[in-house]
Amino acid sequence: MQATSESYRNGRPKPSQERDACAMVLSFVVRRRELELIRPASPTPREVKRLSDVDDQGTLRANVRGFFFYRGVLRGGSGDDPVGAIRRALSEALVHYYPFAGRLRELEGRKLVVDCTGEGVTFVEADADVRFTDLEVAAGPGLTPPFPCVDELAFDADGVSGGILGCPLVLIQVTRLLCGGFIVGHRFNHTMCDAQGIVMFMNAVAELARGLPCPTVAPTWSRDLLDARNPPVPSFPHREYDDVVAPLPPSTGDMVMRSFLFGPSDVAAMKKSLPPGLRDTATSFEVLAAFLWRARTAALALRSDEETRLVTVVNMRRHVGLGLPAGYYGYACANPTVVMAAGSLLSRPMGDVVELVREAKASVTAEYARSMVDYLVLHGRPALAAANLFTLTDLRRIGFDRVDFGWGEPVYAGAARSMLWVSSLITVKNGGGQNVVAVPVALPRLAMERFASEIEKLAKI
Repeated sequence: MQATSESYRNGRPKPSQERDACAMVLSFVVRRRELELIRPASPTPREVKRLSDVDDQGTLRANVRGFFFYRGVLRGGSGDDPVGAIRRALSEALVHYYPFAGRLRELEGRKLVVDCTGEGVTFVEADADVRFTDLEVAAGPGLTPPFPCVDELAFDADGVSGGILGCPLVLIQVTRLLCGGFIVGHRFNHTMCDAQGIVMFMNAVAELARGLPCPTVAPTWSRDLLDARNPPVPSFPHREYDDVVAPLPPSTGDMVMRSFLFGPSDVAAMKKSLPPGLRDTATSFEVLAAFLWRARTAALALRSDEETRLVTVVNMRRHVGLGLPAGYYGYACANPTVVMAAGSLLSRPMGDVVELVREAKASVTAEYARSMVDYLVLHGRPALAAANLFTLTDLRRIGFDRVDFGWGEPVYAGAARSMLWVSSLITVKNGGGQNVVAVPVALPRLAMERFASEIEKLAKI
C-alpha cells in the first residue's frame, strides 16, 4: 500500500521549513479483520424516532470521517489492547445512544426517521506495519491532513455503511501500529449528529473504556425542539440555500489537498491591516475566515462579477431560547452566509470583510434558527447553494482533542480530509511543540499554487 502526503506548513516559517514542494511518500500495509456489527450490550427500545427538520436537510445526507491518533503510552503499564477496550466500550455506549444502532428510513416529503432496530454499528479491527514516528515524518508535525492510506484507516466496504438509508450509521476502525500507538478512524452519518454530537458519543465510548460506569453527559434525543413551526413562517432570507446552479467541479485527478498552519504571529500579522478597534476585538476565527476566503477566491481566478459565498458554521446550542439540553447530540448548527461579487471581495479592505464575517455570525439568534428550520421545510429540505461555496467550521474548542480512551489524549484529532468547498480549523502542534491552527484545504492543482502564494505573502508583512 503506497500513499503520498502533501502538506504546506506556515507557522511563520523560513522557506527552508516549508514542506510544500517535496511530497513525502510512505508505504505500509493495513491488515484488517472481517467487518463486525457491534450491537448494544443490553436490550434497547424498539421504536421509530423522527430526526429534526434541521437534521434531514440535503447537505447533511452524507458521511463524515475523522481520526484520533494516539502515541500509545501503555495504560497504567498494563499493556491492555485498545481494540478490545474500545470494542467493549462501544457496545456499552450504544445502550445509551441506541438510535445509532438503528437504520435510517425516508418517509413522505423526504422526512428522515431512524428505525431503532438495534442492528448495530460497523467495527473494524486492523494492524498496520508502520510506526507512529513514520506517520509524523510523512504527514508533518502535528499529523495534519492529508494522511497516508486514509481510505485504509477508515475502511468501508461498498454498501455496508457508505450509504445513507438502510445502512449502519457509524463505523469505527481501530488500527494498531508497530510501536504500540493506534489510530481510531470514525465515520458518522451526518444527519444523526454534528461535530459536537460526534465528540459526545466518542467521549462516552472513551469514558466507558476507562472504566466509568456510564457517560458523564447523558444523551437526549429531543429532536422536536428543532422542528418547523406550524405553519412555517421564515423571517430571514437565508441566502445559504439560494437556488443557484453550481459550476462543474474540477476532475478529481486535478485536485490536491494541503494543510496550512497559522500561529499567533500569523493572526497578528493579518490583524495589522484592520482598524484599531477591530484589531483588538476580532477573533482568530473571524480574521482567518476573511483571509482564507479572499485567498481562495483569488486562487480560483473567478470573474469579477461572479458571486462567491462564505458559510460560517455556527453552533446554536448556546441560545437558551431554543431549549436544547446539554445532552443534545443532533445537528444544531446554522450556516449564515456572506455573498459577494469576487471583484468586490478582493478590492475591499480586509477590515470590511472581517466585519461581514462577524455580522454573519452575530445574525444567528434563536429566531434565526426558527426561521431557518421553517425555510428548510417550506423549500423541500434543500442543500446549501454550492456555487463558489467555501464553508469554514471551527473544530478547535468542542473537545476532539480531549477524547481519552485510557492511553492519554490524541496527538491529532479532527477531520480526515477537506473537500473542495469545506475546510475546518483544527488545533495541532507545530515542529516546535507550540499549538497552532491547521487548515486543510482542497483545490485544483493550479489554484493551490496560487493559494499557497497568497499565504506566503504573510511572511512579508
